[in-house]
Amino acid sequence: MRIVPQFRAALLLAGLMTAIAWAAGLAQAEEIDHAAEYEDCLLLAEVEPEEAFESASAWQAMGGGEPAQHCAAVALIELGHYVEAGQRLEALANRLNRKGEPHLSLVALAQAGQAWLLAEDLERAYAVQTTALELAPGDAELLVDRAVTLAAAENYGDALIDLNRALDRAPGRPDILIYRASAQRYVGDIPAALEDVDRALVLDPDNPEGLLERGNLRRLQNDLEGARADWQRAATLAEGLPTGKAAQANIATLELGQE
Repeated sequence: MRIVPQFRAALLLAGLMTAIAWAAGLAQAEEIDHAAEYEDCLLLAEVEPEEAFESASAWQAMGGGEPAQHCAAVALIELGHYVEAGQRLEALANRLNRKGEPHLSLVALAQAGQAWLLAEDLERAYAVQTTALELAPGDAELLVDRAVTLAAAENYGDALIDLNRALDRAPGRPDILIYRASAQRYVGDIPAALEDVDRALVLDPDNPEGLLERGNLRRLQNDLEGARADWQRAATLAEGLPTGKAAQANIATLELGQE
């Protein structure tokens, strides 16, 4: 199982969902529109993270509070400074919890886990994600996050447990089915993996991660033409992205083996 680009986008989405709630806690007498500032800062972090970090720092000095701190951490993730981002997000989660904002604290804690995963500090990621799941045991996103961490540590059995729980809470989600297919492939249950990825592709036929995974499974079954077709489609749909590059690499390996 791989870390896919959606994880980074999810940081921004989760931040936007909390913009109004955090900004509402700031002093209303100030001239700054904190809700608008927060949204603009997060959008900027996606395209110009260095500028967003500087903006968030300046905003923090003007009373930006937790929203400014959160945007700075998101910008650090986009800049690839995962360790610092993880540290900041954990600290932010603790502050929010002390202020009686457990739901917002959970968002920051979940994102801290993602940052530690991106930093390849799997023990820290697992610990943070487990703490978050103690606060929200049925959260499908948190279960998927921890499953990805477990898979990165090659603990596919426990990853499958979390993915099964996630699917119980969010049945029929293509992304979770694809993750579970990948984990099943690693434990050698190819029929179950194919069943999951086929279900995912019925729901989302142009899902490049699903096509990449089905190509991998078809290759294991010696269906070389089927594998090539899936990888070519994935490479086209995700051109320039990690999934597309992985598909292209698989095609090149396949062609070398047929020479």
